Order: sequence, then C-alpha cells, then structure tokens
Amino acid sequence: MATVEATFLFADIAGFTALTEAHGDEEAAQLVDRFCTEVGALLPGFGAEKVKSIGDAVLLRVDEPRAAVSLGLRLAHGMLGDHGAPTIRVGMHHGSAVRQYDDYFGTTVNLAARVSALAAGGEVLLTAATGAVAGEVGGVVYEARGRHELKGITDPVELVAAVSLAAADTAGRAIDPVCRMAVSPERAAGRLVFEDVPYYFCALECAGAFARDPRRYAGAR
Repeated sequence: MATVEATFLFADIAGFTALTEAHGDEEAAQLVDRFCTEVGALLPGFGAEKVKSIGDAVLLRVDEPRAAVSLGLRLAHGMLGDHGAPTIRVGMHHGSAVRQYDDYFGTTVNLAARVSALAAGGEVLLTAATGAVAGEVGGVVYEARGRHELKGITDPVELVAAVSLAAADTAGRAIDPVCRMAVSPERAAGRLVFEDVPYYFCALECAGAFARDPRRYAGAR
C-alpha cells in the first residue's frame, strides 16, 4: 500500500436511471460504453488515470488540481453532445488516499463521491479547499454553492462550482476581483466603487482585501 496526493474526480451520466427506463437496457449500456471510451481518450492530455467504472460513473485520479478542474469542465460540457438529453455531472476533491492494488481508498475519495452526488447535470462541483489549491484556471471562475452537511463527514463542507468565464458573463454575473469567484450583483456580500467602477464581492473578507489595496485588484473584473 502507498499513500498518494491527487485530485479524485467522479463523473457520471445525470438522469441515467430515467434514461434506462425510457430507452431500455441495451441503449443505456451502449451509452455507458461510449461515455467510458470518450473519457479514456481525454485522460492523457490532463495527466489523469481511470481508476474504475461503477455503473454509469467513472472514478479518475488527476495529478494536478488545476488540470482536474479543466478536465471536469471538458467532461461536463464536451461529451455526448450529439445524443441530446444526457448530461454529465462532475464532483471532485483534492487530498491524500491510500492506493491498494488498482484502487484508492480514504476520506478524500469518499468526499469526492459525496460532492459528485450533489452536482446537477452539466455542473462541475468541488470543495472550496480544492478550488483554493487549484488556484486560478484560465477562463474559469468559481461560484459559491454554500456549506453542506455530507454523509460520513464530521464538519460541513464549503462547495464551489467551476464555471467557464464566458458562461458566467452571459448569466449576468460579476467576478469578485479578489478571489475570482462569480457573484450575482443582487446577492453579493459587498459592493465597492473605485474610480467610478462598481466591484462586487462574494464575502466581506474579499471586500476588505480590495479596500486595503484597490489598485492591486481593480484590473481584474
């Protein structure tokens, strides 16, 4: 056995049970086979490995959390596009896990599975801690999803969604200039104006950081 640190990512087909009931087992099995094949083709470019398949879900290990976020968005928005209804949902967490034979065990993997179960179709959900480790990812912002009680996890876990910057802009959201998280202006925790430009913040801590040194952040809208 060996302990490794990585980002563990679960991805599955949202609404798979309903799809099976509507179209039958054979078509559903074909869709899963295609999903797994497309996932496998993507992995080398992201420094990732497929750990296992579990029904319509796959567990992936990704070396770098930043690459995991990019891979998650690719999975959620770039797969099965010509099939219509099915969408992919993704959940992930970064941390240590024990490798035994060809599988991984531990709280990190369990937490990634719990996060995945909360994701909606087409959503990439991750712990805020993972977002912090990943840092800035080109063309991506993090949108707050609040604190959640997760089965088997002692303390509530702060979750965020990785959202493409283009999608965040078209949804009418602003970007917190400090942490780069997408923020709804109507629900922002704070608003400050600097040189006649309004800035919105996901938390008072970010507003305070901006107030102390606005020129540092004013260009990152």
